[in-house]
Amino acid sequence: MDSHTEHAAGETRAGTTDIDGFRANLRRWLDTTDLSPGPDNSLSGQVAQLARVRHALFEAGWMRYGWPEHVGGLGGPAALRAVLGEEVATRGLAEPGIYSMVEVLAPTMISYARPELAARMVPALLSGREQWCQGFSEPGSGSDLASLSTKAVAGGENWVISGQKVWTSLAQYAARCVLLTRTAPGHDGISAFFVDMDSPGITVRPLRTMHGVDEFAEVYFDDVVVPGDRMLGRPGDGWRVAMDLLPHERSTCFWHRIAYLFTRVDALIADTDLRDDAALGAAYLALHTVRCRSHATQRRLADGQRLGPETSIDKVLLATAEQQLFDTARDMLPGAIEFDDEQWRTEYLYSRAATIYGGTAEIQRNIIARRLLDLGRE
Repeated sequence: MDSHTEHAAGETRAGTTDIDGFRANLRRWLDTTDLSPGPDNSLSGQVAQLARVRHALFEAGWMRYGWPEHVGGLGGPAALRAVLGEEVATRGLAEPGIYSMVEVLAPTMISYARPELAARMVPALLSGREQWCQGFSEPGSGSDLASLSTKAVAGGENWVISGQKVWTSLAQYAARCVLLTRTAPGHDGISAFFVDMDSPGITVRPLRTMHGVDEFAEVYFDDVVVPGDRMLGRPGDGWRVAMDLLPHERSTCFWHRIAYLFTRVDALIADTDLRDDAALGAAYLALHTVRCRSHATQRRLADGQRLGPETSIDKVLLATAEQQLFDTARDMLPGAIEFDDEQWRTEYLYSRAATIYGGTAEIQRNIIARRLLDLGRE
């Protein structure tokens, strides 16, 4: 660390629970540190920029706050991570979706991996040395994870894994994968592993989506040998791993995404003459509503509460707000999405999937009805 970095981190370390102080010190540091993206806005360029940003933030200490010390963190409440991601998103330093993946995968490792494995691996993710992916969905098993069929068979001290995953974000760039497999029938027969992506037998094939970005991939596992000590938790803990992981996907990650979407509201205001300010106001209100909801989720997380099915509400609200915002942009910028503006077009097309990825809107409403409102199965 240079003297400037030591001073910046030292200022924050004096009061790691002071969120306002953390934000102020972080902003001063970011104002004097050039982390702006380069001209390459391809997916490969975005992944390289993500690694650069994480490395700089980790070396300066900022990326370590809000994480426990036994995995290389500096302690403090999880809300500090939300503040950091918000600043990264609003300044456009890294694409918010791929930046926020750390908020899903690192907590899973901390909770379920052997302590020595977590202590070795989590810093590699936080520091940008590695990118990880999440192998959950399958061609016949998307939102219904309980039906997954990728198999792990015990063989001595190892497990042999065969099957296929799909919609695996950034698999072509990933060094590791948090993978769900089937080791026995039923929910209790799902087990999770932490798999090295350079293991023999793994094939990754990127998928081109309608918004023109190869963000997702198919991943094939052909008799992939995984050491037994790479299992996350115990045999049959996979369903619990998934149920703990998904609420994290809908907490701090969402806070980052919401912060970014507000910058798109600002861009829309700048690009239009506000002919339809009622529609824009409605889109803003939808975003403000999900931000308030996400703030409550952040407070539960900061208080050490276990997140659960209530985060399905966050998912429905965010997906609805995101689509409403980009529908409004389409209506207020005639022809821009269809013909002229690459960024608005790409984001509009991507927003069509907001009610599908991470659990479809229909599944989320079923969870809300059954598990929160006790409306039964009909």
